[in-house]
Amino acid sequence: MLPAEPRQFPIDFEDPIQDTDNFEIVLPDGYQVDELPPPVDADFDFASYHSRTEVKGNVIGYTRTFEIKELSVPVSRADELKKFYRIVASDERNTAVLKPSK
Repeated sequence: MLPAEPRQFPIDFEDPIQDTDNFEIVLPDGYQVDELPPPVDADFDFASYHSRTEVKGNVIGYTRTFEIKELSVPVSRADELKKFYRIVASDERNTAVLKPSK
C-alpha cells in the first residue's frame, strides 16, 4: 500500500455547532453506582467538548456539550483535530459500573 498523500487543504465545517445532550438513567432496583466515568474538558481554539456524569439519588445524569467554534482548521492543526475527535470518541465509549446494593 502506498503512503497517503499529505493533506494540502484545510478541514472545513459547514456551520458552527453547539450541541448539548442530557441523559438520565434510573438505576435498577437493588443496584448502586460503583464507578463513574471521569469528567472530560477538551478545549481547543476550533472546538470544545465537555462531559459530566453525576449520581443524584437513584438517577445517573450524563451531560455533554460539543462545540465547533471555527469553520476552518488549517492543515498545520490537523493532528490537534484528530486528538480532539479521539477524546470525544473515548468519552462516548466510557461506562458507569454498577454493583449490587448491600
